[in-house]
Amino acid sequence: MQEMPQVVFDGTPLSAAAITAIAERRQPSVLSGEPAFVERIDRGAEFIDRVWQEEGVVYGVTTGYGDSCSVSIPPGLVEELPQHLYTFHGCGLGDIFDESETRAILAARLASLAQGFSGVRYTLLAQIHLLIEHDVLPVIPKEGSVGASGDLTPLSYVAAVLAGEREVIHAGRRRPTAEVFGELGIEPIVLRPKETLAIMNGTAVMTALACLALERARYLCRLASRITSLSVLALQGNANHFDPRLFSVKPHPGQGEVARRIHDDLGGGDHRRQSSRLQDRYSLRCAPHVVGVLEDSLPWLTQFIETELNSANDNPIIDPEQERVLHGGHFYGGHITFAMDSLKTAVANVADLLDRQLAQLVDPKFNHGLPANLSGAQGARRPLNHGFKAVQIGTSAWAAEALKLTMPASVFSRSTESHNQDKVSMGTIGARDCLRVLTLTEQVAAATLIGTSQGVWLRERSEEIDVTATAGVRTTLEEVAAVFPMLIEDRPLETTLRDLLGRIGRREFTLYE
Repeated sequence: MQEMPQVVFDGTPLSAAAITAIAERRQPSVLSGEPAFVERIDRGAEFIDRVWQEEGVVYGVTTGYGDSCSVSIPPGLVEELPQHLYTFHGCGLGDIFDESETRAILAARLASLAQGFSGVRYTLLAQIHLLIEHDVLPVIPKEGSVGASGDLTPLSYVAAVLAGEREVIHAGRRRPTAEVFGELGIEPIVLRPKETLAIMNGTAVMTALACLALERARYLCRLASRITSLSVLALQGNANHFDPRLFSVKPHPGQGEVARRIHDDLGGGDHRRQSSRLQDRYSLRCAPHVVGVLEDSLPWLTQFIETELNSANDNPIIDPEQERVLHGGHFYGGHITFAMDSLKTAVANVADLLDRQLAQLVDPKFNHGLPANLSGAQGARRPLNHGFKAVQIGTSAWAAEALKLTMPASVFSRSTESHNQDKVSMGTIGARDCLRVLTLTEQVAAATLIGTSQGVWLRERSEEIDVTATAGVRTTLEEVAAVFPMLIEDRPLETTLRDLLGRIGRREFTLYE
């Protein structure tokens, strides 16, 4: 088996896909040990040590934090300040981030610190990478960040774990950090002036979640295209709605790509018993225009997210080359918030689209001859069976919840911390909302995938349609059939839906090149 290439943390740009690969443990990583890189990182820490000892005033090093920046810390207590920062921020609530999310958070923070403008030692970077390498994952509550001044509260749990405190998940168990460090021979580090601030005062949590969201959304675009192809087949739709010439006159690239996928799935319109309808309902005819918005937004969303990922996004910025301490607001997560608010809206519209497709499929007033609720029962047993009736209700509920969550997080900025943080990004809330919308939309997709597959099978059983010529569609039908035999007698479908969700999450369905 060919070894996967390593993701290298050396200050050069990383992709959102690389962060996701680390998070999902599909790709190993390494922290560069090149002497020039190590020297560049350490130079910032040495400069900070010299400045505060010689000049005596550096924000967050010899002063309090935020609105307390005018409070001077006595020289003899400066080295205690980093511990106080992560200690008083240990107030997160809610569920904890799952293992893949936590790996992504560690990787995103390491990517930023590796830029060399945060005034930390190489030792700190090595300690973060040890957590990734040994899969020692800080227990991080999800709630408590307003997204500026960075993800302070959730990242305080990372800082505390680096110092050997609080709790971690290791080998599937939640345990005290000190106990796990002892077993693995990891020495806790004493965080130096500026190091706790550099860990906490940045956008790593929201950026990490955005990387994960981006990769899920990419796959969802392809999955929604294939599900739409199945819907067209099951509903005997008009394949000419996806003609390349039609889309050449409204040439949004992503929209055209979605139309091309569906057109190819339908064999260029060459499936048996072509539709006699001139125009299908919008959830079929306009599917490229809905999914295409998501497809077309991915490039610029990627640019927003990857620029943030590969930035120094804490405060103050330390420039050891010019020996300057630059105070600003790079911890502000506005670009990530906008990306997540935008992405969740585009994704929720896909949920709504697929929900409408399933609603057509189950309703004999609109499904062009399919049995009510897609039931496969026949004869005397047909009235007894209700097929997809409840699944369609559930799908409507999931779509509605996804749509409800599309209110932009950024417009709910609050003034916090004695009005020092008087305009904040809400980026982490937006990112968490986006992941929830993706989960709900994947649930809608799982339900619609089995509904459309059932519809195609019912057509085939009646010899109304033949899709053997479309290899992609046939592959998907076979992959679905492996976990979902045709529904004839009513049976609980929760286990099947959860199985499909797992496969969607692992991106196991064979879709487009």
